[in-house]
Amino acid sequence: MERPRLRDLGISPGILPAGPLNAITDVRGVLVGHRTIVMGSSVRTGVTAILPHAGNLFQSKTPAAVYVGNGFGKAAGFLQVRELGTIETPIVLTSTLSVGTAVDAVIAWTLEQPGNETVRSVNAVVGETNDGYLNDIRSRPVTSADVRAAIAAAEGGSVPEGSVGAGTGTRALGWKGGIGTASRRLPDALGGHTVGALVQTNFGGILTIDGRRVGEILGRHAYRDETAPPAKAPAPPDSDEDAGSCMIVLATDAPLDARNLERLAARAVMGLARTGSFMDNGSGDFVIAFSTANLEPHDPKERIRTIRILNNDAVSPLFLAAVESVEEAIINSLLRATAVTGHEGHSVDAIPIDRLRGILSGE
Repeated sequence: MERPRLRDLGISPGILPAGPLNAITDVRGVLVGHRTIVMGSSVRTGVTAILPHAGNLFQSKTPAAVYVGNGFGKAAGFLQVRELGTIETPIVLTSTLSVGTAVDAVIAWTLEQPGNETVRSVNAVVGETNDGYLNDIRSRPVTSADVRAAIAAAEGGSVPEGSVGAGTGTRALGWKGGIGTASRRLPDALGGHTVGALVQTNFGGILTIDGRRVGEILGRHAYRDETAPPAKAPAPPDSDEDAGSCMIVLATDAPLDARNLERLAARAVMGLARTGSFMDNGSGDFVIAFSTANLEPHDPKERIRTIRILNNDAVSPLFLAAVESVEEAIINSLLRATAVTGHEGHSVDAIPIDRLRGILSGE
């Protein structure tokens, strides 16, 4: 039986409506692909690729920005995005020690695209979380072929969530984490624009769902009192609920420049906080935000480019959409994830749906 998303449990966090798919792919043109890598008893990892559009990403660059909540991470390509305000490659998420492999694969893939025959500089954008509890991370099993497979698999439509792609070996808030997604569409009176979020969850804290203190009720949360009577679902040994990272990708069709995209990205960590994260010392919490409007040509024919962008006063509803979509995407990553056993016999449970139904219904 397929595990539910949050709305399947009757919970619709926030006040803004979701898009038709409630996914980052509700932003027209955005594509997502996964490569899930499960080998033997120890390899539990993968790659997730997000393509802002289906064209030549290098020749038609995407307005973008990055934001760092807590910088304990190995993200690649962020400095140039911050400096120039564009993304020119797929955004790839993977395992910490596979960032170098992913960068090399994205560069090679970009150079091979028709129209890029004379390109001599590529800024590959790669994010990561550390899946070393469930995955034999030191073996670095992710290959260039795996990265290419994730890019080749990228498509629109519904996005597989949970223990897939870059979320295969992750854990979050005391349970199995993974890939999650959600979206919000503004009413026409507020512009009618869409914001979509995709997350790779691998962090700790005190799980909160739509304001309910689920982590405390289930007895799995950071800094719990080990001397207290055991909860109905006691925490597993060596679970480190207070450690880990979260990668967040935001997409919008709203015409935002890099400055306001950075402001949008900054709001994403507010959605992270709503789910119970406090971005601990060892957490790498990174946000990449891009707009599918106003693509920038690599080789412009004119010295001046004229574009239309939203005024500052019109951006506030998008900020709320980012907060709400990130919050729901994170919860979806937990609900859709399945239990995984991996490296050195470590196991991480999936959050129990029947118990959760009771908590969310007030039982």
